[in-house]
Amino acid sequence: MSRTRPTTPRPRSGFEELHALQRERVGTVLRRAANAPFYRDRFRLERGGTMPAGLADVPVTTKADLRAAYPFGMLAVPRRRIATYHESGADSGPATSSFCTEDDWVDIGERFNRMPVGIGAADTLLVRVPYAMVLAGHIGHYGARAKGATVIPADSRSFATPYARVVRLLRDLDVTLTWSNPTEPLIWAAAARAAGLDPRTDFPRLRALLVCGEPLSEARRRRLGELWDVSVIEDYGATEVGPLASACRSGRRHFYADRVVPEVLDPATGEITPDGTGDLVITPLYREAMPLLRYNLEDHVHLSHEPCACGSRLPVIRLAGRAKQAFAVAGRRVSQVQLEELVFRLPAAYGVLFWRARAGADRIATEVEVDSAHAGAACAELARAVRTHLGVDCEVAPVPPGTLMPGEVLSAPGDVLMPRSLFGPDEDWSRGLLC
Repeated sequence: MSRTRPTTPRPRSGFEELHALQRERVGTVLRRAANAPFYRDRFRLERGGTMPAGLADVPVTTKADLRAAYPFGMLAVPRRRIATYHESGADSGPATSSFCTEDDWVDIGERFNRMPVGIGAADTLLVRVPYAMVLAGHIGHYGARAKGATVIPADSRSFATPYARVVRLLRDLDVTLTWSNPTEPLIWAAAARAAGLDPRTDFPRLRALLVCGEPLSEARRRRLGELWDVSVIEDYGATEVGPLASACRSGRRHFYADRVVPEVLDPATGEITPDGTGDLVITPLYREAMPLLRYNLEDHVHLSHEPCACGSRLPVIRLAGRAKQAFAVAGRRVSQVQLEELVFRLPAAYGVLFWRARAGADRIATEVEVDSAHAGAACAELARAVRTHLGVDCEVAPVPPGTLMPGEVLSAPGDVLMPRSLFGPDEDWSRGLLC
């Protein structure tokens, strides 16, 4: 059976050509989607309904729709063609499903490898995201192997690879690239220092941190780069569709609009526009197993078609996180990424890597890990910055290093047990069946 695989389009001269490519693919996308029970019912094709003429005639698909269609309502190919099945991390509600064919994986891998680091056979990529149900760990593994790179499947959320072991792998195996969320390299830096190593000098082969999975402020991106003395390149994507955008060498994040149509939904009015500020709505152009039409990711973004110094004609996307992850404080909405920006604007000499905050009705209570020599200055500066930039009161309390990120977590060798039922007379049998 002949299958249509995505190919990298020839260079185009402007946004009009990009939109023409999108229009060329939409008909195929609509026909594929009609094979899924959810869209077949939505279009009422079995009751004399007609196919939509274009995306403008298609209502938004929501996360609630995906959950209601579980398990196979969104599947548009025979089950024998499914290569892998995944579920989202359920950080904003019940998990959503994602099916992939082999050809879907070709598309996903090619999008991953668009990040401007030039992954090749000489690279060793340490993958430090979950290999379980979410897509991200498998994306890095597949994409790097497609380019001939060596992959270290370090996983995360696993007793098998504690932070001390990650630091050893980074150094002993001459890791050149890492794939993780942005918090991981902060913890690795602390773990490296706990082992008597300097992240800037004792990992000479490391050339870039590839990060995903969390909103990343510009201030934290700069701090990560300073800690490790490498480039920090952010990928943006979702389990439902894979990579969607990555940062160019000019520091701006470009959306892969030649593979996925982006639109912006105004949640107050329901109006959908090609750019602007609001919820990101996407339509993948090459998805086989699970076509999605105007799917609302519920990520609050600003999308624009402004020129970029890197020369890319792909639109620029800026992320503000999910609206559900912001909290009302004294009549204002405050998000984690806004606070994070201010925390990591503190001078690097203060050594602040770890923090937490709680939103209250009229103020924010914050704790920062900082040594006593810098505690007063750090707390005063952060409280002042929050009041100035966010317009809310903030109480900042210092906590000693090791409070939010305990030392035993940084240096523990791990605790991995094989299942056992027979023990010696002096052995602890309380975890015998756990592995």
